[in-house]
Order: sequence, then C-alpha cells, then structure tokens
Amino acid sequence: MANKLSNYLKDVQNHVVAAGAILIILMLLIPVPGLILDVLMIGNILLSVVILLVVLYTPRPSNFSSFPRIILFATLYGLALNVCSTRLILSEAYKGYAKFPGQMLKAFSSIVIGNQEGTQALVIGMVIFVIIIIVQAIVITKGAGRVSEVAARFSLDAMNNKFFAVDSELQAGYITDEQAREKKAAIQRDIDFYSSMDGASKFVSGNVKAAIFITVIDLVAGIISGMVIGDMDFGPAADTYSRLTIGDGLLGQLPSLLISFATGIIVTGNSSDEQLGDQIKQQFTSDGHIYVIAGATLALLALIPGFPHVLLLLIGGLVIASGYFLLRNQKISFARKLEEEKGAKDKAKNGGNGDEVSPVVPLDDLSLELGFALIPLVDQQKGAELLERVKRIRREAALDLGLVIPKIRIVDNMTLDANEYSFKIRGIEAGRSRIKPGYYMCMNTGAVSQKDVLKGEPTVDPTFGFPAVWVGEDQRAEAESLGYAVIDPPTIVATHLTEIIRSHAADILGRQEVSAIIAKIKETNPVVVDEVLTTYKYTYGEIEKVLQGLLREQVSIRNIVAILETLANYGSLTPHNPWFLIEKVRETLGLQICLQYADEERKLSVLQLSQSASEKILQHEFVPKDGGAPFVAFDPVDGRKWISSVSSSVAATREKNYLPIIMCAGEVRQLVRSSIDREMPGVAVISINEVMAAGSNIKLEILGEINV
Repeated sequence: MANKLSNYLKDVQNHVVAAGAILIILMLLIPVPGLILDVLMIGNILLSVVILLVVLYTPRPSNFSSFPRIILFATLYGLALNVCSTRLILSEAYKGYAKFPGQMLKAFSSIVIGNQEGTQALVIGMVIFVIIIIVQAIVITKGAGRVSEVAARFSLDAMNNKFFAVDSELQAGYITDEQAREKKAAIQRDIDFYSSMDGASKFVSGNVKAAIFITVIDLVAGIISGMVIGDMDFGPAADTYSRLTIGDGLLGQLPSLLISFATGIIVTGNSSDEQLGDQIKQQFTSDGHIYVIAGATLALLALIPGFPHVLLLLIGGLVIASGYFLLRNQKISFARKLEEEKGAKDKAKNGGNGDEVSPVVPLDDLSLELGFALIPLVDQQKGAELLERVKRIRREAALDLGLVIPKIRIVDNMTLDANEYSFKIRGIEAGRSRIKPGYYMCMNTGAVSQKDVLKGEPTVDPTFGFPAVWVGEDQRAEAESLGYAVIDPPTIVATHLTEIIRSHAADILGRQEVSAIIAKIKETNPVVVDEVLTTYKYTYGEIEKVLQGLLREQVSIRNIVAILETLANYGSLTPHNPWFLIEKVRETLGLQICLQYADEERKLSVLQLSQSASEKILQHEFVPKDGGAPFVAFDPVDGRKWISSVSSSVAATREKNYLPIIMCAGEVRQLVRSSIDREMPGVAVISINEVMAAGSNIKLEILGEINV
C-alpha cells in the first residue's frame, strides 16, 4: 500500500511540473483576469523567496542540480506575467487608476510613489526602477555570469586530474569501488552543474533586458492607448499609466532580483559540506581583535565635528564589547585544548591509549609515478588502458609466482619529466624510463633485413635493453609489414612493470604477506601449518627468508603446501639454517624448476660444472658469523679466472640460442649463484639433486663443462 502511494505521489509530482510548463505557455496567449493575475504574481514572489532560501540552506552548489532548469522556468514564468500585466494595463487602465482590477500592481506603485502625482510620480518611480535594474544587470547578474563561466572552465580543466586522483586512491586501496563510484559521480555532478550554470545565467541577464523593453512599451503604448481609446488627457493618462507601469516593472523585477541574488550565491559557493550560515559564523568569529579594532574606529569617528557622536559611540561600544566576548571565549577554548593535550601526554606516559596517532607515515608498498603527459594513460574517458594492464599484472604475478602483489598506487609526480615514469617499492625506485604518448616503439626481432631499416627516433627498450625506434601512427602499418615488433606505450609500461616485479619479488614479500599466506593455507591444511609454527616453532622471519630465497631466483612459491611440508621435515634441525632449507625446498620443487627451463619437449640443456671447479669453490667458501648467506672468497686472480671461464661458456651457449643454465652439486649451488650474480644476472643455476628429483620427466642434455 505504501509503495503504491509513493508511486502515485511521484506520478503526481511529474504531472504537476508538466502542467505548470503548459500553463506558462498558455499565459502568453490567453488574457488573465485581475484577481487571477494577483494570485499568480503572489506565487511568483513566493517562488523566488523559496528558491533563495533553498540556495542559502544548500551546502554544495551541485546538490541543487535542478537550479539551472528552475531558473529557466522562473524566468519564463516572470515574462509570462509581464505579458499578462501588459495586456491588462493596455485593456483596462483607460477606465482610471481607481477602477483598475490589478491590486498587486497598484499596491507596488503606491509603495514606491506614495501620494505623488504626475511628473513627480513618474520621476520617482522611474529612478527607483532604473536603480534596481542597474544593481541587478551590472552588479549581480554580470558578476554571477562571469563566475559561472570561470567555474565551468576550471571544472572541465580539472576533471581529468580529479578522476585520476580517485583512481589512484582506489588502486592504493584507500577507498572501495563503491566509494570511488560515489566520488566520481560527485565530480560529474559538479561538472554538469557548472556547465549548465554557464548558460543558465544568460536567462537571468536576458530577463533584465526584456523588463526594460516591456516597461517602455507599457508606458508609451499605455499613454497613447489611454488618450486614443479612453479619451484621456495627457496629464491623467501619464499619471495613471506611469503608476501602473512602474508597479508592474517593480513587481516583475523583485522576483527576478531574488533569483539573480540566488544565482550569485550558488555560483560563488565552494565544495564544502557546510551551510553558508555555518561558514559565515566560523569565519567571522575566528578572531575577536577584528571587532575591537572596528569598534575603536567608530569611536574615533565620533571625535570628528559634525558626526553623530552619541550614535557612533553607542554602536562602537557594542562592537568592542562583542570583540571582548569573542576573545574571552577563545581564551577559554584554548585553555581547554591545552588541558586536553596535557591529559593526552600524561596518558601516553602511563601507557598511552588507542586515540593516539602515529607520527610515522607508512610508504606505499608499490607505487607508479607518472609525468604530466602520461596521465591520459590512466584517464577513464580515454580508455584507462594502463589501469587495466596493472590489474592484469597483479593477477598474472599471483598465478606465475604465487605471490599476491599489493595494490599499485598510481600517482602523478611533477618532479618527473612530462614523458617519464618511475616504479617504486616502499619508496625506493626500482625502475624508471621515458615513453612518447601517441607513438609506437618498434623493435627488430631479427626478421627485418638491413635494407628495410625503419627511420625514426632511436631509443632503447626499457625492459630488456634492446635497441628500438619511435614512430608515429602513420608509420605503424609500414613497421608491421617490415617485420618489426610494434609496441604501444601502455604495453611498454606494463611489460617493464612485470619484469621489475618478477626481479624484485623477494623485496615485495614481507612478514605481513607471509602471515597472510600462512593464514590462507591454514584454512585447508591446518596440520602442516600447526606443525611448522607450533611443533618446530618456525618464525615468520625464517619462513620469509626461505620464500625470498626462492623468489630471488624466479622460483614460484605457489606450491606453498609442499614448501611448508619440507620445512616441517627438516624442522628438528636447530638452528633453522635458511640457506640449507632453501636448497631442500628446491629439491622438493625439482620438477617445477626443471620444467621452468626445459623446452617444449621437456629437454633441459645445461652447462655442467666440473668436479675440480666444485672442489675449488668449496675450498674458498666463507660463512658469515652473523648468519648471512655464504659466499665464495676468491682472491682477485682466481676470481677473474672463474668469471672469465663461466662467461666464455655462457657466451658459447647463447650463440647456439640456448638458455644459459649451469648445473652443479647441491653443496655449491648457492655459492656458484652468488659468485656470478653481479656479472651474469640472467644465468640460472640448478643442482644435480633438483634434476634427479624431476626423474624421467626431464631429458637432460649436457652442452659442455665449466673448468677453472
């Protein structure tokens, strides 16, 4: 029943608006009797007062989104009344002022003109009418129109940055999807409102011009009509028609002035959620010294001869008293605030409480900073290609590495060059490059002949360091036909981010992420989690080191159950040596690791480390006393020989288009890896135990042997 009533009332409201629009049109065509015209004029004054009050009590201008259309309705309504009153004046005024049926017109004329007659009445009425017209047209309407124009332009200019800021907050996890939609809807409302107000203000200024024209017609045509039709002399005709014309003009301009005032108020508002009265109260009572000085100024004016001394002293004294009252309240508030701060400090000394705010501002786990010219890559209205790529990167990293990547916060950075971007991990820059929006990066993958070299701006691929060239849209088809790999800017950034995340996955993983992983596994495998944490008392830090050791060499930790089971198997060994545990976990994941480097036929082609080289490495092993990772302590001569030998073998392997993989004994695998990591970061090192764990699933091919 309640829903039916609500729907019925809603239909009635819509029908009333439609009926009102039709009524306004009919008023322009059909004569309106004096009594009905009085009612309609009273309604016009009431409507303008209500509009003004709604504006005053509306905090944000865009909350009154129907205001531009209300202005159109009110303006047309006022003009329709002007037409009706003009028709009534021209058809009835010749009977005399006393017999004229429009009471509202006579009432307004008597208020302004009083008992004056003839020329004096005309002068007084016209002066007041002209003053109101000037105030409305030059001061209020013109100013409101200019503010509307500027507000519309700045709202449109700032639109992209506002949407970008919301997307950045969403990516960083500071707001939810629903909150982001609400913020974007509010931004869109502001833009639509100020754009509409830029045109709606023209209705108000046009109404003022129309009022002047209608008033002149009423006066001139009325006097002529009275003299011709009513056989009136010029004096009585001028007196009657001037009174009614001035009354009509003022009666029409009063609602128009109120609407102009409301327009000026609403377009000069801000985005605050406070009402105008609250803002004025807060800003005009911020400092009592203002009123003390203002009151003293009035008191000094009282000393000048000829001024109203008593009145100035009285008003000045009241203003000074108000200033002292405000100052007293401010001192009381300040003392109360000091007392509260002191109490908070005392509580902090005694253990503190939950209301304290930490002075530490945490860094974003991951952040992508963009130069100004790259902001369109995340602009929703332009496709926001990069935002979609970033979401895909996080999903692919979770599937590929088994690591849930934290949300990447995308922000603009004015310190970067316009075409530059920077990727940071906990505030530390992990990668930076420069791209050209609107251009494509073309790389020669080997399919391009020397005679078909593409002309363009030389550059370097930021991900792998390959030489490339930038070309415009007009050369894209040509580059593809020549065999170039053509890559657009969003793909360049996404590929670079993917590679950075893979190579820095160990830096991204922290104890909080480890805790989240363990908590998720506990839901389905509580036994192994309980054994690792409770029985063998592994700490999150120890588990973190093992997982980081795997990620550092691009080994996925997605099979976390097998990893935890391996830790449990060796949990009785104390202390828990992370470097030993990493090797044991790698052996458990042997098939996974070998498949990672094998070809489509599951053939694994490796360089084998000789027995003598393994023994020499073991002889130079150094284990830090602080529990750090063991490393090879070669002297400079042996170190250069070792790097040279490995480098030449790796180069020969790459010439044959094989992925450089070194296979060695499990005891020296970490030592070999750490010794070549700086000079040859792309070389994989696996142990014989890992290959043996893969069993018959892998076909092993020895490409050569590394000797020292």
